[in-house]
Amino acid sequence: MAHYIALAVLAFAIIAYIVGKPVYRDHKRKKIAAQPFKKEWRKIIQKRMPYFRGMPTDLQLQLKRHIQVFLSEKTFYGYNGIVINDEIRVTIAAQACLLLLNRRTDYYPKLKSILVYPRAFVKEHEVTGSDGVKSMQHAHLAGESWGHGSIVLSWQDTLDGAYLPDDGHNVVIHEFAHQLDQEDGAANGAPILSKDQSYTCWADVFSAQYSLLVKQAQTGEPSIFDYYGATNPAEFFAVASEVFFEKSAQLRHEHPKLYEQLSQYYRVDPSAW
Repeated sequence: MAHYIALAVLAFAIIAYIVGKPVYRDHKRKKIAAQPFKKEWRKIIQKRMPYFRGMPTDLQLQLKRHIQVFLSEKTFYGYNGIVINDEIRVTIAAQACLLLLNRRTDYYPKLKSILVYPRAFVKEHEVTGSDGVKSMQHAHLAGESWGHGSIVLSWQDTLDGAYLPDDGHNVVIHEFAHQLDQEDGAANGAPILSKDQSYTCWADVFSAQYSLLVKQAQTGEPSIFDYYGATNPAEFFAVASEVFFEKSAQLRHEHPKLYEQLSQYYRVDPSAW
């Protein structure tokens, strides 16, 4: 009898933990978000993110609350001489949290750590030539999103992306868009959509735009999107996210259907900022 009681108590404890954990997490996040935003952090945002001043007041407030929660949950590591400080943490967090405005969020649940290098880092990877022969090549990367809980960023490229808010290139937005895409598994260009957004419509619009970019990359025809987006649908979603936030008016004018899909997904209209 005692054995069954012990099992019942254990089962109850497990259920209570499973049910109670998200409740406690949400309570903790609300408490952190309600704290006064540090003046030093606000100065960093104003210095490193020029478009912050153009955002509506309610979005500025949301962004600051998200930054506080984000920084309380993610760990930063510096490499090759980088010493992590508030300027690095807040600059990255502010750009990452742009993608979380106006909607329910779990703050990149798979992400645990952010690895920061001084500048573009070198990665060795295997490639297969047209003759089928495999070889190792070195690639210089500004950032990389790993599915097992980490993002790698170049600090110099992070600064450049934040300082030039209208060039369509932002490594933080790019890599954190990958994180959103990876929340339901491997990145494939189709993140988790809200109930009021159609996967069929998303697929139709993105497929057509991706195919167009592939053709433009092959012929050298100019595009609002970096040709890197023609690598695969996942990279196109990340590149399109960069353009959505940084060249919003041009994107809305040239590709209104794509802009509409991204605006519905991100729940913001940056062309109005």
